[in-house]
Amino acid sequence: MQEAVATPAAPPAGRAGRPRIPLGRKLLAYVALTKPRVIELLLVTTAPVMVLAAHGIPNLWTVLATLVGGTLSAGSANAFNCYIDRDIDRVMKRTQKRPLVTGDLRDVEALAFAWISGAVSIAWLWFFTTPLAAILSFAAIAFYVLIYTLILKRRTPQNIVWGGAAGCMPVLIGWAAVTGSLDWAPVILFGIVFLWTPPHYWPLSMRYKEDYASVHVPMLAVVRTRTAVGMQVVLYAWATVACSLLLIPIAGMGVLYSVSAVLSGAWFLLESHRLYANAIRDGEIKPMRVFHASITYLTIVFIAVGLDPLLHLAIPLP
Repeated sequence: MQEAVATPAAPPAGRAGRPRIPLGRKLLAYVALTKPRVIELLLVTTAPVMVLAAHGIPNLWTVLATLVGGTLSAGSANAFNCYIDRDIDRVMKRTQKRPLVTGDLRDVEALAFAWISGAVSIAWLWFFTTPLAAILSFAAIAFYVLIYTLILKRRTPQNIVWGGAAGCMPVLIGWAAVTGSLDWAPVILFGIVFLWTPPHYWPLSMRYKEDYASVHVPMLAVVRTRTAVGMQVVLYAWATVACSLLLIPIAGMGVLYSVSAVLSGAWFLLESHRLYANAIRDGEIKPMRVFHASITYLTIVFIAVGLDPLLHLAIPLP
């Protein structure tokens, strides 16, 4: 007699016949939905600003509460973005591992998470920091979802320029959480991040030009030549560095910040000009070098923002 061949058991099915996702994998999917690497960079710009606002070590509970609220706020905005862009994410290669593409999360789960985390973030910041911080958090979510994701992203190559304003809001939120108000210093810091966003993101769009073109998203690298994109990267990089130097007289920054801003800015400009030079000569371009350099540059500048006031306290001026 011929022996029957045993077939492997299928994974247990949930409702509607969908494979049941293990709890650990489901939790990791929710984390991925928030785009944690983006949140990490946002938090790097929040905590140092709070030190500058307090002219020293701020209340540690306020710092913790702001970082928790900021994480929930950014996670909410990113979850809305993943939900709205799930159609193009399923086509683009760089987004194939996002949880709504892999099926680790259902659309309704992502949308519920976005609404709940957003509401909790605003309430949290209102009660544990300041009302102004909560209002700015709401504005950041609304701007990123309504203005950038729904209106700008698929309609104009200037999407990153104006949509990037949402990514600048943690600077204002951190300052408002400490002081309950705003001043010129956080406005300058807002300007640094605002001007930094295009030369940070446009090199990434050069690397994934075909991906964006395949889903008809008019990133600058899709609709303009690489020479034109390189020129824009250079111009915005210069504007970013110039804005960072404005903080020195506006906020009374010392030697540590000044040296850090100048040296890291010079390196950022060098990488930007190298990208443009190679684009003009039709040589091999490495846009991700500028992308990674931009992250390092911003990190150095904001670490210096936080350390400079502490240095003043440790070494008081005569």
